[in-house]
Amino acid sequence: MGGTGGTPGTPRVLRAMNDRAALELLVSQGPLTRTRIGELTGLSKPTASQLLGRLESAGLVRTTGNVTGRPGPSAQLYEVNPAAAYVAALSVDPGGVTAVVADITGRVVGERRAAAEDTVDVAADTAGQGATSATARVVTAAVDGALAKAGLARDDLHGVVIGTPGALDPRTGELRYAPHLPGWHSRALLAELGDALGAPVVVENDVNLAALAEQYEGSAQDHDDFVLVWVDEGVGAAIVLGGTLLRGATGGAGEIGYMPLPGAPLARGGPDAAAAPDAGGGFQSLVGQPAVLEIARGQGLDPADVAQALAGPGVVDEVARRLATGLAAVVAVVDPELVVLSGVVAQAGGERLRARVEEELTGLALPRPQLRISDIEGDPILTGALRTALVQARDVVFDTA
Repeated sequence: MGGTGGTPGTPRVLRAMNDRAALELLVSQGPLTRTRIGELTGLSKPTASQLLGRLESAGLVRTTGNVTGRPGPSAQLYEVNPAAAYVAALSVDPGGVTAVVADITGRVVGERRAAAEDTVDVAADTAGQGATSATARVVTAAVDGALAKAGLARDDLHGVVIGTPGALDPRTGELRYAPHLPGWHSRALLAELGDALGAPVVVENDVNLAALAEQYEGSAQDHDDFVLVWVDEGVGAAIVLGGTLLRGATGGAGEIGYMPLPGAPLARGGPDAAAAPDAGGGFQSLVGQPAVLEIARGQGLDPADVAQALAGPGVVDEVARRLATGLAAVVAVVDPELVVLSGVVAQAGGERLRARVEEELTGLALPRPQLRISDIEGDPILTGALRTALVQARDVVFDTA
């Protein structure tokens, strides 16, 4: 008979399952005693002791003091070893790239912003290959800067997730729906970035990542059917149905910025037009940041930013009317239980804008989903990218089979 090392139900596989369960508990709950780990996993004290010894020897857990202030001998506390793995998460916009580096527990240890025009000469990696394109140079400059702040090097990275406007076409590997990001459309870019950074690289749509952040720690927790609508300089959506992110045949599901609506010119340039971010028309031309500022100016105001524009009388009403018209089309097709509004326009409008959009939706769409404003602190794109990178790294590092 063949070996049993990878057969379900064998001691090796069961040990690996117990290891993974214990590591996930330590990640989610923080330091725990051997007794508490045994209680939560259902393992006996001897088995829990063997498990912790095994994980400590593998460098996956470490001791971190003792429980005090209770009767009896003090109990040793165990935690996931933060240095077991590091990941990088990046957010891309036309102005540049923001990178954060975190340890396997999710604690951010370094951050760096690199401008798009940054021409930093990036040192060759350990294989003797440098970043050749301008895009690869700015990405590696951001990652290297974040690593340097953490006292780390590229060899310490276990994975990189990059959030960018547009989406990679699964058939070609080419970035589409993002004409405003010159240099990001090469079919070889993913491989080039992986070679330059020396770690696996995933490129994901930024709004999809923002939706994952909402599902993990934001307004969409405990919801399996929701739509996140991103209203910022650009406009897009992420659609989650049955807990699964809808991507589409070309990765373009949710590109509602191109959606034709009354009052907006048609975005005839298409997703690959090397023109304006919204190809000159569509939903984005009605509710994106430039449109909000234009509405305010049309009412005789001179706002410095979107927040000032939305403070003007009548501006919120007009933006809400336009938003509701677009949302009604999305709701009619998808019928989500929740719509989350995110991005600069949504955050600036806040509860006042949300309430007005909800009023305007009445009668426009038969389904009536809940409507919420994102409550993610910080950059939701980076939050989602970091969450994705951590999940992928833990799948590898926590697998002791």
